[in-house]
Amino acid sequence: MRLHTLTVRAFGPFAGTETVDFDRLGDGGLFLVHGPTGAGKTSVLDAVCFALYGRVPGVREAARSPRSNHAAPTVDPKVTLDLTVRGRRLHFERSPAWQRPKKRGTGTTEQKASVLIRERVEGTWRGLTNRPDEAGQIVDDLLGLSLAQFCQIVLLPQGDFARFLRADAKQRRSDLERIFAAGVFSKVEEWLAERARTLGQAAGRAESDVTQAADLVAEVGRCARPDGDVEELAPWAAELASVAAGTARDTAQVADTALHERDRARSAAEDARELERLRRRRADALRREGELAEQAPERAKLHAELAAAERAAGVVPQLRTEAYRRTQLEKAELAAAERLGLVRELVPGDAGGGNGGSTSADTAGQRETVAAAERERRDEVARLEHLRGDAERLRAVHAETAASAAAADDARSRLEACRREAAGLPDQRDRVAAELEEARAGTGARDSAEEALELARARHGSAQARQRLADELTRAQERRRARVDAAQEARDRLQEIRRARIEGMAAELAEGLETGRACPVCGSAEHPAPAAGAAGRPAPRDEEAAVAAAETAAEERSAAENAVAAVQEQLAAAQDAAGGLGEAAAAERVEQRRAELERLDAAAAEADRLAAELQRVDAQVEKARAEEAELSRTIAELDQASRTHRDEAERLTGTLDTARGQDPDLAARIGRLGEEADLLSAALHALDDRSAAAEELRAAESDARTACAESGFAGAHQVRAAERSEDERRRLGARIREHDDEAAAVRALLEDPDLAAAGERPQPDVAGLAASAGTAEGAAEHAVRWRDHFADRAERLAELRTRLDRALARSRPARREHSVADGLARLAAGTSGDNRENVRLSAYVLAARLEQVVAAANDRLATMAGGRYELRHTVDKAAGDRSRSGGGLGLRVLDVWTGQERDPATLSGGETFVASLALALGLGDVAAQEAGGGDIGTLFIDEGFGTLDEDTLEEVLEVLDSLRDGGRAVGVVSHVSDLRTRVTTRLRVVKTPTGSRLEQTG
Repeated sequence: MRLHTLTVRAFGPFAGTETVDFDRLGDGGLFLVHGPTGAGKTSVLDAVCFALYGRVPGVREAARSPRSNHAAPTVDPKVTLDLTVRGRRLHFERSPAWQRPKKRGTGTTEQKASVLIRERVEGTWRGLTNRPDEAGQIVDDLLGLSLAQFCQIVLLPQGDFARFLRADAKQRRSDLERIFAAGVFSKVEEWLAERARTLGQAAGRAESDVTQAADLVAEVGRCARPDGDVEELAPWAAELASVAAGTARDTAQVADTALHERDRARSAAEDARELERLRRRRADALRREGELAEQAPERAKLHAELAAAERAAGVVPQLRTEAYRRTQLEKAELAAAERLGLVRELVPGDAGGGNGGSTSADTAGQRETVAAAERERRDEVARLEHLRGDAERLRAVHAETAASAAAADDARSRLEACRREAAGLPDQRDRVAAELEEARAGTGARDSAEEALELARARHGSAQARQRLADELTRAQERRRARVDAAQEARDRLQEIRRARIEGMAAELAEGLETGRACPVCGSAEHPAPAAGAAGRPAPRDEEAAVAAAETAAEERSAAENAVAAVQEQLAAAQDAAGGLGEAAAAERVEQRRAELERLDAAAAEADRLAAELQRVDAQVEKARAEEAELSRTIAELDQASRTHRDEAERLTGTLDTARGQDPDLAARIGRLGEEADLLSAALHALDDRSAAAEELRAAESDARTACAESGFAGAHQVRAAERSEDERRRLGARIREHDDEAAAVRALLEDPDLAAAGERPQPDVAGLAASAGTAEGAAEHAVRWRDHFADRAERLAELRTRLDRALARSRPARREHSVADGLARLAAGTSGDNRENVRLSAYVLAARLEQVVAAANDRLATMAGGRYELRHTVDKAAGDRSRSGGGLGLRVLDVWTGQERDPATLSGGETFVASLALALGLGDVAAQEAGGGDIGTLFIDEGFGTLDEDTLEEVLEVLDSLRDGGRAVGVVSHVSDLRTRVTTRLRVVKTPTGSRLEQTG
């Protein structure tokens, strides 16, 4: 991983936008980040962490928001970082959550955190994600490091490793678990302990089931549970179950005998009760037979009454029809009298009398007179209907006369209005013509305005192209810089191969020597000591490949430089074409030219409108003249039509007055004659209805007399005496059937052979036999209760024995599993007697990592401490640690000069820094290998150098300088002034009242 550039805005102490070019800082390999205390040196490292992980390390994350308090309220905080990881060029951009001012109103609102990750692929940036969860996964895939691991490997924090050096085993274990992600072994310890607890609980539950089952067996068997080994419970329960089964069989035999005796006594008592019931039924039947014989005369009387009622039911409909016809005749006579009274004034003589004639001849004469009066009125109505057309025409003539007069008045009003409107049209035409001439005078400059707009647009396009080309030039320069770096690396590689070949040339020549053949260098045929080549030295083909790679890189660099030159030429051309205007000024010039052209277009449109308005006024003048002539002609025609209509109205009025007579008008006369004709017609219908009703009554009287004679009745009075309603007839029939059915049932009962035999048998002793059955029932119930009791007990003991056997079978594997799990849990926790060192499993695993860290740290400490000190890993517990599992993670310092081991707490401040720095570097190397062995191209060491003397500082710097191998850049974060004279490449953090800023030198 190599950092390229870091840009912060409104972040930490930095109020504005500050940029760090790590490529420049890393050119010398070692650079210094310095500044006064509190200026923000560590904040630069926090920004790197925040760009990658969205968090800052240590306690600073929980303290406050990373947004700068010095920044303006509206400035949003942002951190961007460009870096290369595993050959991939990436761009990270993050903003933390912050309280921004509301756009409307007062107060603030929370702005959510955001992230953007892009990758440069084939010369263009391609977005990877803008989601926080996906961003975290990308960082994990690329680096393989958590934030804590990153801070231990890349950002070596101030004071943390001095504390780690002096920490006890518990604290050191916590730090190592956090760095090496070894928490899984602590979880294994926890899982084993939890597993042991779970299996212990399961074993306890299994033993509880055994105890509970044994207690139930003892309770049911009414004996004490044996103490001692639980395996003795099974045979004890089997013996109890066997004894209970034998007792149950004995009581079952006794109960069977009692039940048989109970059934015999119960059957004898039931037979006696049945005989007593049959004897009572026979006595009841004999008594009822005598009663029915006494009721026979009453039945005969009911039968005669029902027969007469059935005959009368056949005559009643004819009698009812006769009464109905008589009623209908009376209604018809009243209706005829009423209708004739209404037409009394319309017919001559006595034809309109109320009762009419009493004979058929009188009725016929009366009917003919009324019919003649009706025909007379119908004929006159038909004649007058022919004159309805004249009446309608008269109304139409009156309406047309009024319409003509109104139309003539309207035409005169319109003619007057037309003349008034036409009077103002000449002045209006003169005004529009003058405005048109003035508008046409201002439209001549449109062509030049259009040309000026096109020129402004061209310059604006050139200004936009200039910005695009400037961006393209930046990208081309970046590509050129990359190609230059690649070409330089290829040249360096070629030089290195050539140097190695030159150094190993003797060995290369020696490989071609043969005994007896002359040496191509000295000419000797003897070769006593030919040079031996070093392993892995380059061959000629390696040099050829390096030459080809260098030439290819040089060609790519040349092409990149040509591309930069081409873009620069295009940019210069675009600047000339823009006429010295910027993009904003060019856009403003375009808007000015467009506004001028729009003004001229608006003037031309106004001229076109006025021309159309002039044409419209001319058309109005012509229209007014034509309309005036047309209205004058129309008025003359309407006056002539009015005179014609008046003459026709006088003629029609004379004809209609003659036809209406004394009535108000023709319609009234036709209506009156029609109403009189309708009244006469109704009177005729009433006379016809009266004659029909009289004839129907005579026929009904004849039918009634015939029906009475045929049914054996002397007259209607006998029919009415015998008549019964349908319900009364049903009740009479039911009473007769009820008597007959009961007599048949009694006869059938007396003929039953069982009842006859019961009458011949003696009276049984029902009470004595019932008492014997009760005694047998009680004895049987007692025997059954004992049988069921001992059977339930035997069955319950058998079930409990099975339950006990199953509980014992379940408890055996549970006890075995718990014993194994408990031993493993105590062994992993370091509390088992088999764990002689009392080392926990997690501590044992971390101890292996700590041994690797100590080995890597001693490589660096040997140089920085002048060979005096060496770190030692020990499994011994720290002093004062009384826990049973506290060993495995101890650290001691060996003083090589004295041969004595020392506690790290006894080291001086400078010695502590040197030892802790060596430990930090060693831990970084091991943690990097643990995370996947990725190359760490940029490394930071934060503070602590102020405690070193000059010689030790020089040795430490030599070690740090050696970290540059492989192109690594090492940044030292410190405020020690001596470092500024030793490290020329520096990043200075300047503290001001308005916020810190960054200055980069070297």
